[in-house]
Amino acid sequence: MPYILIMFVTTAFSLSAVEVNPSKNPLERLIQGNQRYVNSTTVCHEDWTAKRTALLANQKPFAVIVTCSDSRVPPEIIFDQTLGALFVVRVAGNIVDDFAIGSIEYGVNILGADLVLVLGHSNCGAVDAALKGMKFDNHIQEVLNAIQPAIAATKSQPGNLLEKATKTNVKLVENKLRTSKPLLSQLIEKGTLRISGGYYDLETGKVEFLDKQ
Repeated sequence: MPYILIMFVTTAFSLSAVEVNPSKNPLERLIQGNQRYVNSTTVCHEDWTAKRTALLANQKPFAVIVTCSDSRVPPEIIFDQTLGALFVVRVAGNIVDDFAIGSIEYGVNILGADLVLVLGHSNCGAVDAALKGMKFDNHIQEVLNAIQPAIAATKSQPGNLLEKATKTNVKLVENKLRTSKPLLSQLIEKGTLRISGGYYDLETGKVEFLDKQ
């Protein structure tokens, strides 16, 4: 019995240490969290009542995640992060307009996040619909129209067109954010903001970081 107790206390301490002393590099912090999620060794199992109370006055997320609205892609879970750690902007196809960019600017300029990760995912319904040239007589069409540049850039390429188009769409959104004036482009030029891209595999749970250096 004492041996079991010691093992439990040691395990609990090591898991707590991961939370208390995360990597100072925000991208590495996401990489490590995704690896824990893939391995089913997640550590973010807290006293949520206490955590909610602690966050009432303010929040200080370390990263902004721009991702698809797909119900299978919850950023806090796949990156094993707790309340208040991620500022998430979600829309089908992880595209951005002025409202989304304004939200990103808030996460960066007001809340202090210094990383923006644009996250696409496998089997994305929005990208697939755009790839197939589907037409809608409602606002869904506006989403597909925004994805069309990625389709045009990859339609003649060999291999898995859906995956290629999804990753290209991520890159195009990254570029749009990098050149967004007046704020985001300025922060990148100063070296105080990083914008990166990722691709989440629904089957394995693994995130491929497309701009990892």
